[in-house]
Amino acid sequence: MTRKTVVLIIIVIVMASYMIGYHFGIGNQEARYGDSGSPKNCRALIADNLKGVFYNVYTASEALNSIERNCGPNGLIWNER
Repeated sequence: MTRKTVVLIIIVIVMASYMIGYHFGIGNQEARYGDSGSPKNCRALIADNLKGVFYNVYTASEALNSIERNCGPNGLIWNER
C-alpha cells in the first residue's frame, strides 16, 4: 500500500470512530434536565454552575465542588443519558 492509501484509511477510521462515539456517547451532546428542572447530565450541570457563578448565586469554589461531586470519576450523574 502506498502512503496516501494508509493516510486515507487512518482518516476514515478516525472519522468513523468519532461518529460512533458521538452517537453512543455518554449523553452530553445536549443539556438535559429532569422533570423537576434539575440537571440530568454533566453538560447541564456545568452550564447551571456557570450561570450561578455569573449571577453571584454560587462562589467559584462551590461550583467546582458541585462539578467534582457530580461529574467527577465517581460522580452522581456520571453515565446519565
